[in-house]
Amino acid sequence: MTNEDRSRVMGRLLMGGALVQLLLFVGAVLRRSYLAIALPVGFAVAALSAVAFWVGYTMAYARWEDDEEPVVPHRRAAGD
Repeated sequence: MTNEDRSRVMGRLLMGGALVQLLLFVGAVLRRSYLAIALPVGFAVAALSAVAFWVGYTMAYARWEDDEEPVVPHRRAAGD
């Protein structure tokens, strides 16, 4: 498996994990009415889930280019 493939798989796992985390949290909040605590924590969880989803999306759909040989500048000899 290449680095590109690993990055895409990891990105998709991050996206899925972010969605599952958010859905589980929302389900737990809907069962109880701890709004004074749940709303601020909910916004924080939503923000973290959004960032995790964004990072996962970026990793999953990044365009990879072939690595080229680095260009090494030619050193001149002392007498040149």
